Amino acid sequence: MATADLPETHEFMRLLEIEFDERTLTHVSGSIAADERHHQPWGLVHGGLYTTAIETFATTGAVEAVKHLGQQAVGVSNNTDFLRPHRAGRLNVTAVAIQQGRTQQLWQVEIRRPEDEKLVARGQVRLQNIEARK
Repeated sequence: MATADLPETHEFMRLLEIEFDERTLTHVSGSIAADERHHQPWGLVHGGLYTTAIETFATTGAVEAVKHLGQQAVGVSNNTDFLRPHRAGRLNVTAVAIQQGRTQQLWQVEIRRPEDEKLVARGQVRLQNIEARK
């Protein structure tokens, strides 16, 4: 099944406490848990959490954009920049489509602290549109 069809019920989504506020063809927003459960050994949230959030939110939007065509989208490139350290507290995630073509899409994603809106990480995901599994 496509990620956008079951985001809140999928085990991986529950594990990371991913919540969506909005899911459209060109914009996805929500939040992700980021606390001591997600720390690397030095007491900061592991960059893999940011990469995962960026991939998840971009893919969710990309699937929304092509599911009516009987397609799904799969990531082919994820470029994530880690901009400032974070220790604990939910983070807001916003994904916006930059380009949506017949075979590929490009999404930009920002992860921000809700208390001051400072950018913690940002990324870009290129996705391939493929035929959906039956």
